[in-house]
Amino acid sequence: MGSMSVVKINAVDVPAGMGDEFLQRFAKRAGSVEDQPGFEEFLLLRPTDDSRRFFVFTRWESEEAFQTWLSGDDFAKAHAHLAEDQRPERPEGAAAPPTGHGHGQGGGHGHGGDGPVAVNAELLAFEVMERVTKA
Repeated sequence: MGSMSVVKINAVDVPAGMGDEFLQRFAKRAGSVEDQPGFEEFLLLRPTDDSRRFFVFTRWESEEAFQTWLSGDDFAKAHAHLAEDQRPERPEGAAAPPTGHGHGQGGGHGHGGDGPVAVNAELLAFEVMERVTKA
């Protein structure tokens, strides 16, 4: 089997009543992940039940493509607002908040306003082993 994509999912806990603000701030993000070399797909998933956990899903052609984006200027611009929210705690070995387009542990997601609209985020990483799409 040839080289398969990698998927990064950032599970972001959003306080009650802040979901719309989270989505608005996300829509205003600086930097364009979709223009990055090796980028394949982005999804921002809102829960349809009472859960407060949003998922930021990105798919990359390789781990190297994801890491290159993490260390680039567009990632820094898109996440500059972190300084306005809580300081993210970075998992061991991470050079920057480890996300597809969400944030590191404890990092808020905001572009100013009345404080953080996310209280915690957890990075999940996967290798795509099989993919089926509609023709």
